[in-house]
Amino acid sequence: MLTFVGTSHHLAAIEAREQLAIPGEAMPDVLARLGERFGAGALVNTCNRMELYVPGSYARADLVDFLTEATGAERELIEQSCIDLHDNDVVRHIYSVASGVDSMVLGEYEVLGQVRAAFSAAVAAGTDDAILSRLFHTAIRTGRRARSETEIGRHAISVSSIAVQQARLLFPDLEHATVLVIGAGEAGRLAASALVDHGVREVLVVNRTQSRAEALAAELGGRVLPLDELARAMSQADITIAAADTPEPLVSRDAVEHAMSNRAGRDLLIIDIGMPRDCDPAVTEVNGVTYYDLDDLQAIAAEHHAARANELEHVNAIVDEEAARFFQWWEQLQVMPTIAALTERAEQVRTAEVGKSLRRMGLSDEQQSQLDLLTKAIVKQLLHDPISALRERGDNEDYVLAARRLFRLEDAFDALDLDTIEDDAELQ
Repeated sequence: MLTFVGTSHHLAAIEAREQLAIPGEAMPDVLARLGERFGAGALVNTCNRMELYVPGSYARADLVDFLTEATGAERELIEQSCIDLHDNDVVRHIYSVASGVDSMVLGEYEVLGQVRAAFSAAVAAGTDDAILSRLFHTAIRTGRRARSETEIGRHAISVSSIAVQQARLLFPDLEHATVLVIGAGEAGRLAASALVDHGVREVLVVNRTQSRAEALAAELGGRVLPLDELARAMSQADITIAAADTPEPLVSRDAVEHAMSNRAGRDLLIIDIGMPRDCDPAVTEVNGVTYYDLDDLQAIAAEHHAARANELEHVNAIVDEEAARFFQWWEQLQVMPTIAALTERAEQVRTAEVGKSLRRMGLSDEQQSQLDLLTKAIVKQLLHDPISALRERGDNEDYVLAARRLFRLEDAFDALDLDTIEDDAELQ
């Protein structure tokens, strides 16, 4: 049914996750190759996780081979960093991810948008199918239910709120602090917006694409500086949010040292939420610099975990309920072609035999109509028990195979519209 291989902050340190990250501009090509290899599939690729979902049953090695090619990482690293899941475990996993209980920050909401974006990317690349569509749409529904029916998301902290928290520790009066945002993506926008909401008035934006930098600066009430003036921008800023989508670090130790030499002893806070990291980790060795990467933020988030941990039981109950609904749909989808073929075969026999009788009997139109209704009722009664058994035991392949053989249905499948059948199963 489904195969999964992936990693997250639970399984791998940031150094390993950096090597498995796929840049945003490379994603369409990677998805195209995914479609060529497996027919369909989706990638959830965020700062804290890289997960591959493929419909069908595949060996772990098949997906690891693909990830090795797609990321350029060493196969041994992928083997050590990734887990594989199948069928029911895949469904439960993505439901937990969407619900925020697998996140670095328990209950955070941003991951729901990331799951939605992953499926949208698959749709755009043409690598979605009925199974993936059902899986991702129900995962989003599960995530919404978890947050509306439990307290898992109430007062939940996020990367953005952690950024504010750490900034206020160093700069209690944020009104007089200047924030530099490196990158114009969603993660940087959220963190900078949170700081603006808490009083920051001066915002600088540096990005490779000028138009995106201008759009973000306009939203935040800030101004744009060119990328080649990054060191000067850092010398002006008190808080730097590094969230660019680049394969190599943009901020070197030398650049930070140069910036600090022009800051008259003022401290600098750098919050690096890029994946891979946007800063050389050696910047931590520069005097006056406080640096946090995603793993540092995870340690901070762990301190806030207990406040919402008692909601996990309630969220897991929702995950269980939604997973059961998915499995029921899947079983129906499996058995629907057999039921449709059985119904079609019975109707073919009925109409043929009724036609023969009508030609011999010379009945009136009213009598012909009554005979038609009578034979339909008889066929419906005869098929009721076999169809009920198939619906109830559709998870047992022996029942499906037995029905196909007993009623000689193999040839009937060629005439079925399987897309219609899937739509019918969707409505169950």
